[in-house]
Amino acid sequence: MSAAGTTTTEGFGVAVTREDTTWRCSLLAPELLDDLDGVITGLRRVASSGPVFAMLAVDDEFFVIVRPIPGGATLLLSDATAGLDYDIAADVLDLLQVQMPEDDEVDDDPWPEGDLGLLADLGLSEQEMQLIVDDVDLYPDEQLTMIAARCGFADAFGKILEKV
Repeated sequence: MSAAGTTTTEGFGVAVTREDTTWRCSLLAPELLDDLDGVITGLRRVASSGPVFAMLAVDDEFFVIVRPIPGGATLLLSDATAGLDYDIAADVLDLLQVQMPEDDEVDDDPWPEGDLGLLADLGLSEQEMQLIVDDVDLYPDEQLTMIAARCGFADAFGKILEKV
């Protein structure tokens, strides 16, 4: 866990872009798993005529999707309770202007915060995203693989997963 930056956060981050019909995925620097501002800044520097976003899988606990928009970013945090233990999850909640969950709420099932429809224009409806997020039997990398498949970049994403 990276609570207060005490230990190294495990996981991976992937930047996803599409030019015309070609999807590209590239691994993000590991330190970005604790740096939401760094992820957003890095994505803004990507030159692409198509969609640009990042998918982060953190400590086999939760995932974050970050999609820059003019004036900010559209975000999805798969488990709001992660904000109690992880800096990046707390930063997502802060940017979303969502109050941090109370300690007594963590016994409940996890719940997402953010925009479940942030990839709807790429073929993944809000309802389908909700089903993926709600499947607590899946690890974050498995959930992100399902998202990649539904949006059409499973092959590019799979090649990245082989490297982590």
